[in-house]
Amino acid sequence: MILIAGPCVLESRDTVMRIAESLMPYHEDCTKDFYFKASFDKANRTSLDSFRGPGLDEGLKLLQEVKEQFGYKLLTDVHDYTQPQAVAEVVDVLQIPAFLCRQTDLLVACAKTSAVVNIKKGQFLAPQAMEHSVAKVLKTRGFDGEVSYENAEKYNVWLTERGSTFGYGNLVVDMRGLKQMREFAPVIFDATHSVQQPASGGATSGGESALVPYLSRAAAAVGVDGFFFETHFDPSIALSDGPNMIELKKLEALVAQIDSIRAIVE
Repeated sequence: MILIAGPCVLESRDTVMRIAESLMPYHEDCTKDFYFKASFDKANRTSLDSFRGPGLDEGLKLLQEVKEQFGYKLLTDVHDYTQPQAVAEVVDVLQIPAFLCRQTDLLVACAKTSAVVNIKKGQFLAPQAMEHSVAKVLKTRGFDGEVSYENAEKYNVWLTERGSTFGYGNLVVDMRGLKQMREFAPVIFDATHSVQQPASGGATSGGESALVPYLSRAAAAVGVDGFFFETHFDPSIALSDGPNMIELKKLEALVAQIDSIRAIVE
């Protein structure tokens, strides 16, 4: 099972290292393919005054330190076509933010690296539409055949479900989409962003973190290739996405539940 976890954004060095150290059991678990996740820049914050992160240069230095100290594989977001080449020298997975999942230049630039490309499904798109984003990466990497799970897996392309817009300031997850997207790529379920309430907190986004376990268990029953959790030792002081994060001390029990459900399904 792929497991992606970490803070939404790179905060202080002490905070990042404390969270990273707490995630070591998942790295050591031979049943998990673990990736530490944190963003060097949050380019789509609600307010101009919101914390965005340390930026590309300082962010990559801190991610490199995490990799060297803990031995983790890394995942981070990229936002424009100038970033992937440099970022791929440090991280193992380049993530396309949901709002940018149709941006051809960005997808092509990521595909030209050796990194895994994880494309988050746009909140505004039908699951089936993501086949075209996968095809852009496959074709750039030299494959022009059928877009299928097997071919996407071979050429290191993932898709991530993070909910769909449902009215204003709300997201819902259509569990059918997990099965539909898995026809043409490995699928990750982003449980914490799926309970986000975009721009519902005035100048910030809200969220319902209490619903994360319920959606996670449902996704495990449907069948996915991995899970994505933004986590923090104290979500109330997190500098981004605190309301939808899962607290670190609650993650272990949830992952154990997911493992049990996956065992039944398989």
